Amino acid sequence: MTSALRMPAVAGRFYPGRADELLREVRQYSSSAENVSPRIAAIGCVAPHAGYIYSGGVAGAVYSQLEIPESCVILCPNHTGKGRPLAVMASTTWQTPLGEVAADDDLAARLLHRFPALEEDSAAHRAEHAIEVQLPFLQVQQPELRILPIVIGTSDFGVLRDLGEALADVIAAAEEDRDAKVLIVASSDMNHYESDAITRVKDRKAIERVLALDARGLWVVVTNEDISMCGFGPTIVMLTAAKLLGATSATLVKYETSGEISGDYESVVGYAGMIVA
Repeated sequence: MTSALRMPAVAGRFYPGRADELLREVRQYSSSAENVSPRIAAIGCVAPHAGYIYSGGVAGAVYSQLEIPESCVILCPNHTGKGRPLAVMASTTWQTPLGEVAADDDLAARLLHRFPALEEDSAAHRAEHAIEVQLPFLQVQQPELRILPIVIGTSDFGVLRDLGEALADVIAAAEEDRDAKVLIVASSDMNHYESDAITRVKDRKAIERVLALDARGLWVVVTNEDISMCGFGPTIVMLTAAKLLGATSATLVKYETSGEISGDYESVVGYAGMIVA
């Protein structure tokens, strides 16, 4: 039986809709770090998800340092408000201008069994851009890419921690069975729509918690300091899982704000690229 196809929601808006233009742009944004050798076999990363003109340079800097395995878990926030709070598409194939990306249905089945609060739900994914914009960067490096896409619409720390623990269990077992790594991508922008100066101060506080591999601390600082980091939930899940999978360090690869592109420093969005290994 052929799986359902998830069509692009933001091709031609957030990134080029034509394959040749998209390939050129991804390579351009990745070129600054192309000579990194050897690439890092990371456990997790944080990559932004805005339009490529704004965040492509940060995303490209992250992905061009990584060894991209065939299987990637991609966690993102729910920007649309639609669907279930913990939503997966376990067997759906994703279409991008660069081709199709298959679901890692085996990994999905393992996680659904291990963590029943996660639900099969296409509504949360249909118009959500935050996973889709990661795919071309991953596809360019890994033609055999398979993904486990999860939209997270809760900020409950206990739920996020539990999902991270379940993900670690499932990935550890899958890596042993397959003798192949799995990468966890947390799709997130940083603080939104405040001045460049305020955003940089707020973002530094959140980034420090990620670099310390401190999932609980990230939740506390984002909540208490009113930091509008949209993907802090996915980042908490990634950090929780990564530590259990043996992560010992995190690195800030690149940080920018939209003001550096737009020239508007009064209302910016922050973008941070980080690698957890």
